Amino acid sequence: MVTKKKPKAKAKPAPGKRRRKTPARKGLWRWALRPLRWAAYGFAAICLWVASYTVIDPPGGFYMASEWVRLGKIERDWRDLGQMAPHVPRAVMAAEDANFCLHWGFDLKAIGNALAANSEGGRVRGASTITQQVAKNLFLWHGRSWVRKGLEAGFALLIEAIWSKRRIVEVYLNVAEFDEGAFGIQAAARRYFTQNASGLSLAQAARLAAILPDPKDRNAAAGTDFMRRRAVAIADGARTLAADGRDDCLE
Repeated sequence: MVTKKKPKAKAKPAPGKRRRKTPARKGLWRWALRPLRWAAYGFAAICLWVASYTVIDPPGGFYMASEWVRLGKIERDWRDLGQMAPHVPRAVMAAEDANFCLHWGFDLKAIGNALAANSEGGRVRGASTITQQVAKNLFLWHGRSWVRKGLEAGFALLIEAIWSKRRIVEVYLNVAEFDEGAFGIQAAARRYFTQNASGLSLAQAARLAAILPDPKDRNAAAGTDFMRRRAVAIADGARTLAADGRDDCLE
């Protein structure tokens, strides 16, 4: 009589030892982690992109490129901060972001004031800092959307973490639009006052800073009461920044 052999029982794993993952489980983990891996690669690429502009002068942004396509040409001539009259950055700070040296990319007080003014139904005010404007002009597109504002906030934080304050102002003064097709303080100085950025007086720098919120509809050479009052206020603000030390980050 032939006896059948009993099948061998599967060996139980020793206590404390974990079972090896099956190929199916490994594939599931790879599939689940793939988006995180690509997100990490994308973030690293963006960090390198932002960091590269600490040593490379930015060629321009998406908006500048679109204006070049639309107009056929643009005016722009890069100038380092040391090649500008010292009151130029102060005038721009007085006009756009008086607490630039004190914040890390967002002026919470200015944001609160803007929200309060807008909720009261008055003239709609913005609270973008110079850092946020650099993020928008250099890395993003113009327009109003929550997506763009969210990306702008992220780029602003990276810029503040990687760049010096001097570099932020320097880049801003070279990518900001001062008139249709005129980008940067040198192009603005040549167009409005037929001289270089290094020779601008405080009054002239204040007039140029006065047009920054609305460069297509304001003219630095205009003799309107509004432009005169605005330029005087900006010049006074620039002197105040120098007197109270709020321009220390430019040293």
